[in-house]
Amino acid sequence: MTNRFFTLTAVLSLALVAACSNPEKTGRYLIDPPSPPGRVANQLGPTVELRDVSLPEYASGQEVSWQTPDGAVRSTPDNLWADNPQRAVTLTLARAISDVSGAAVIAEPWPLGEPAGKRLEVRVEKALAQADGIYRLTGRYFVADDSGGGRNHARSFDISVPLADDQPQTIAVAQSTALSILARQIATLDGPGTTFVTRTPADPFALDPML
Repeated sequence: MTNRFFTLTAVLSLALVAACSNPEKTGRYLIDPPSPPGRVANQLGPTVELRDVSLPEYASGQEVSWQTPDGAVRSTPDNLWADNPQRAVTLTLARAISDVSGAAVIAEPWPLGEPAGKRLEVRVEKALAQADGIYRLTGRYFVADDSGGGRNHARSFDISVPLADDQPQTIAVAQSTALSILARQIATLDGPGTTFVTRTPADPFALDPML
C-alpha cells in the first residue's frame, strides 16, 4: 500500500511539473515597432553609437509587467519578453532611429574602424502599462559630440500610448509604438521638455600642427 502511495505521488508530481513547464502555456512577446511612414529631417549626423538603454528594474526583467488599480506593478511567468528587454529595446531603438532618419545608428560596442560621430544615451525612467489605461514611456536622452566645438544635447521625453486592455500582446504593441515615437523625437532632437545645449571646447592643439 505504501509503495502504491509513493508511486501515485510521484506520478502526480511529474504531471504537475510537466503542466508547469508546458511551453504552450507561456507566451513570448516581441518588441517590434512598425515601419515608419516616412523619414524625418536627420539632426543627428551620419553615424551614432547608442549606449545600452537604461531601464527601470521592473521593465528589465523577463516578465511582462503592468500596473493594477491598487498601484502595484505585477507580472506573471506565463507572459515573457522574447528577448532580454535591455538588449531588445536598445537594438530596436537603434534600428528605428536609423529607419526614420537615414543615419547609421548602431548599438554599442561600435563595430566599425572609424569612430562614430556622436554618442547617444537613453535613460528610461518609466516604461509601464499604467492602471489608467495608458502605456507611459518617460525619461531623458543625451546626444554627445566629442569633436571640437561640437553641440551636446540633453532632452526629456514623455510619451503616452492608449491601451485597449491590459493583455500582454496589447502592452507589447504599445511599447513598440512608444519606441517608434521616441525614435522620431531623437532623430529630430525634438519632443516635449527642455533642451540644454552645450559646446565641447575646441582642441587648442588641433589648430597648430607644430604643437
